[in-house]
Amino acid sequence: MDGLAKCSANYVPLTPLTFIKRASMVYSERTSVIYGGVRFTWHQTYQRCCRLASSLRSLNIVKNNVVSVLAPNVPALYEMHFAVPMAGGVLNAINTRLDAKNIATILRHSEAKVFFVDFQYVPLASEALRLLMADLKEILDHKYEMPLVIVIDDIDKPTGIRLGKLEYEQLIRHGNPRYNGEEVEDEWDSIALNYTSGTTSAPKGVVYSHRGTFLSTMSLIQGWEMSTETVYLWSLPMFHCNGWTFTWGVAARGGTNVCIRNTSAREMYHGITTHNVTHMCCAPIVFNILLEAKPHERREITTKVNILTGGSPPPVALLEKMENLGFHVMHAYGLTEATGPALICEWQTKWNQLPRNEQAKLKSRQGVGILTLSDVDVKIKETMESVPSDGKTMGEIVLRGSSIMKGYLKDEKETAKAFHKGWFFTGDVGVIHPDGYLEIKDRSKDVIISGGENISSVELESVLFNHPNILEVAVVGMPHPRWGETPCAFVVLKNPTKEEEIMEFCKKNMPKFMVPKK
Repeated sequence: MDGLAKCSANYVPLTPLTFIKRASMVYSERTSVIYGGVRFTWHQTYQRCCRLASSLRSLNIVKNNVVSVLAPNVPALYEMHFAVPMAGGVLNAINTRLDAKNIATILRHSEAKVFFVDFQYVPLASEALRLLMADLKEILDHKYEMPLVIVIDDIDKPTGIRLGKLEYEQLIRHGNPRYNGEEVEDEWDSIALNYTSGTTSAPKGVVYSHRGTFLSTMSLIQGWEMSTETVYLWSLPMFHCNGWTFTWGVAARGGTNVCIRNTSAREMYHGITTHNVTHMCCAPIVFNILLEAKPHERREITTKVNILTGGSPPPVALLEKMENLGFHVMHAYGLTEATGPALICEWQTKWNQLPRNEQAKLKSRQGVGILTLSDVDVKIKETMESVPSDGKTMGEIVLRGSSIMKGYLKDEKETAKAFHKGWFFTGDVGVIHPDGYLEIKDRSKDVIISGGENISSVELESVLFNHPNILEVAVVGMPHPRWGETPCAFVVLKNPTKEEEIMEFCKKNMPKFMVPKK
């Protein structure tokens, strides 16, 4: 058996680029993208990607060149998830919430060759480029050249705003629709670069491989049971781990991408009801946007909408409210280094018999590893021992598998630190329940140690969220002369409420040592 060799017939590098080529053939006339009054089919989207990739090659983009983009969830950003790697480049989708200084830092560190800028962000990009140029002038022997800037005008309602001579649709028009892209020589080749600051460290460039993104995408469309008739609302920024890989996943299922420029209640409700949205992703903060929508912004949800949520663990009370609106929530856990979601709270049929509040508690857990993770555990880092599956003993969540990042760009020290003794250490504290499901309790540096007791800020926030007048809550540790540190809660109120009333609520619903002192 060992004598059987790999060849081009039985071994092809794994890459999510195969998804769009297949979609263009299998679902050619099906709607691929909706944005305002603009609609494309999968045949058209594939051709646009081929044209853009061709134009990028003519601009001298070659293997491993970084192409940065600063844009909201518009068709151009979706197309770049295929076109940039088709040209051999590496896509760097920049967080639109960053300031000019951070953007300049990313452009310099990544050595971006091309910088696409949505018309809405031209002022921000202009300031970032000014800072970058000033920075480079101070470095005499630098080899990095300023990136070529290309504006993305609004495809639905063009504005005419420019920053330089080139505009995105020019590249589409002048590109070759028969260009099929560069061959992926090695599935370990880089496909995307995403910057993260996390919550405990300086910004780092996380590099994804074609193999890792392919496997992560396949795991998530299976774990979320996405059908070929999926209509996906882009309420999650595509710059977040490439939209948790659903940029590629929707193409794999031949679904429809509903692109929206702003994550507002009006745009989301309009998109959901007008296009019969079946799936969407978001952080729990978006739940509040939907729940607190004004009457004129709301639309009645008449069909089931599946929501995959991650980020901060959603309180049970929040999950119950969303279910009552007509949303079916599945909880996930992940981070940039894991190519998005690494755990999903896989639902079990027997749980349907439980009361609604018990179901919500189960849904708030982070769950089990996606298929492409070979292993997930909770360990005591110092001893590398696994914690018991008792739902109480806390340790650090560790991951191992092919969907984990390649490493940090230009940072061997941090890469080695993250990959400790054969595991990726997430920096998140969690427990394992007797049924094998994981639940996150805190960031390792956010656990509040008060008089020797470990207090989970996440757990405390979940209790406080049950107060009828609390809209949002964040708990941190503050110094205390006797106990070392104690919890301090910051709350956003729906209605005026006295601090004493909230303190009484806490005393009735949690152990005394957990009650915030402020």
